[in-house]
Amino acid sequence: MHAAVIVFPGSNCDRDMAVAFEKAGAKVSMVWHKDTALPKDVDIIGVPGGFSFGDYLRCGAIAANSPICQSVVAHAEKGGYVLGICNGFQVLTETGLLPGVLLRNVNLKYICKPVRLRVETADSAFTAGYQPGQEITVPIAHHDGNYFADAETLKRLHGEARVAFTYCDNPNGSVDDIAGVLSQNRRVLGMMPHPERMAEPLQGGTDGAAMFRTLVDQLAEA
Repeated sequence: MHAAVIVFPGSNCDRDMAVAFEKAGAKVSMVWHKDTALPKDVDIIGVPGGFSFGDYLRCGAIAANSPICQSVVAHAEKGGYVLGICNGFQVLTETGLLPGVLLRNVNLKYICKPVRLRVETADSAFTAGYQPGQEITVPIAHHDGNYFADAETLKRLHGEARVAFTYCDNPNGSVDDIAGVLSQNRRVLGMMPHPERMAEPLQGGTDGAAMFRTLVDQLAEA
């Protein structure tokens, strides 16, 4: 299974994501934001956390217009898999691959701490390693993680079981406690918490490892 991790000038979780994929058994290629094409035979694209272009304008807005993001969108539109974490989630909403927006945290402060998440669905390659209702601990590190969508979008997300994770104790004001959402075909996931930072014992826990392990296993079999 081949994963491509996009690197922007302000990315700071790209290596963490690459290591999580590698430890799960994937081949990983790092792709610079100015590139216009992905490597051949890529199965999944990782859009990592960080501060892609310093969070100017809106978080992820400039990154979403980088040359490589045209290939990311094309990959997703052909049915390819994409995982966006933290700033990567913001980028995916800016490209239109996922609905909603990420606003400033309700307390107007940067938050960096472990949080408990509830797994809302196991019906995706990203969440199949968990049980619905299972609680896991994953760290957050963001200033603009307050997920918002209009009532119609929320009704559709809940009705189609596309809310992947919710916060057990909402840290940022996200509507309906939403921490991560899936695309309509369930092949694109965006989430603010960082599973790649909780993927091996030295990081303080392994609750995030199941996501990468299951992704690699399922996509390798596809």
